[in-house]
Amino acid sequence: MKATNKKDKESTKISKETYLYWYESMLLMRKFEEKAGQLYGQQKIRGFCHLYIGQEAVVAGAMSVLKPEDGMITAYRDHAHAIAKGVPANQVMAELFGKSTGCSKGKGGSMHMFSKTHNFYGGHGIVGGQIPLGAGVAFAEQYKGTDYVCVCYFGDGAVRQGALNETFNMAMLWKLPVIFVCENNGYAMGTSVERTTNMPDIYKIGLGFDMPSAAVDGMSPKSVHEAMDEAVSRARTGNGPTFLEMRTYRYKGHSMSDPQKYRSKEEVEAYKEKDPIETTRQTIIKENYANNEWFDIIDKKIKTIVDEAVTFAENSPFPESSELYTDVYVQSDYPYIKD
Repeated sequence: MKATNKKDKESTKISKETYLYWYESMLLMRKFEEKAGQLYGQQKIRGFCHLYIGQEAVVAGAMSVLKPEDGMITAYRDHAHAIAKGVPANQVMAELFGKSTGCSKGKGGSMHMFSKTHNFYGGHGIVGGQIPLGAGVAFAEQYKGTDYVCVCYFGDGAVRQGALNETFNMAMLWKLPVIFVCENNGYAMGTSVERTTNMPDIYKIGLGFDMPSAAVDGMSPKSVHEAMDEAVSRARTGNGPTFLEMRTYRYKGHSMSDPQKYRSKEEVEAYKEKDPIETTRQTIIKENYANNEWFDIIDKKIKTIVDEAVTFAENSPFPESSELYTDVYVQSDYPYIKD
């Protein structure tokens, strides 16, 4: 990755509080997703459902760098992103249930989480569809003159979409404050990266556009934080986009309907040895950042949050049939265009 001018760089330091945040944040993502998988099996959640179990460090490590005002956009494996961005677990669970109290009013479901309040712009079901949109969010911030950035997540399968090349070119040309993050979990549905390209080092695609690019250990929140810190600093100071290939792994199938016959149990277990929650826990213990009592408190806190989210979703109403005709079009007065 190209070096950032040190005088322009404001590093976001990693502290005891950072590790404690990572652990609690990732544990909430993990327990929420485990509960979602259980509820899907009970048919309380229907339709498509893509779980994030194993990939939590990619989001947690980014959030310890970002500001609340920064935008985030991603694909359909989006529950954890929404929660990390501040969307209440109650609203995310209600959305999974298709209830009117969901963050997308029960109209989006698993793949289309959205919250303007939290600057979370989806949840997109079309593979790669969010890539040009992410650049558009960044362009809006540049146009308004803010120092806010947009983090645009997509999977290794979406890299094959032509829109990525068009977006990379435009982002570099206009020096947009966007960080492109490929969550490379090794498989596009059931097709391994090695079967789709002669260049498995996905980050190298960015080099063709002279875009600062790097591969990152996506199983380590610390590695993610450090890479994102540099990329976000570059974007905030007007030096344009970055492309990060986060090498991570999902423990579950592509979706709840995936039998996972394309990989071995041994492969999955090997990745679990690098589980980001467990390695973060071990660091906290080693550095004496917290004791067993703290872990017990966090475990109970997370369980309460998830249980309350389920109760909230179950007790919430489904949308009225009249909602079919709302939120289809929006009237705008183009507030950013002035005479």
